[in-house]
Amino acid sequence: MASWVEVVSNVLVGFGINYTANLVVLPLFGFAVSPSAAFHIGLVFTVIALVRSYCMRRLFNWIQWGNRHE
Repeated sequence: MASWVEVVSNVLVGFGINYTANLVVLPLFGFAVSPSAAFHIGLVFTVIALVRSYCMRRLFNWIQWGNRHE
């Protein structure tokens, strides 16, 4: 249960940072972004981050445990 709470907390904090960054940083580069667009952009990057994290975890588990020849 603690791992689940950690994962959800991490994703929520990351999404909040991403959403805020979209609202602040994108206009600095000339992109007009509404709160709705910032939300959806943040959602896309959050899904990408989740998939990346999962794949990296599986890769490192395979390196550590699945690649042993005993």
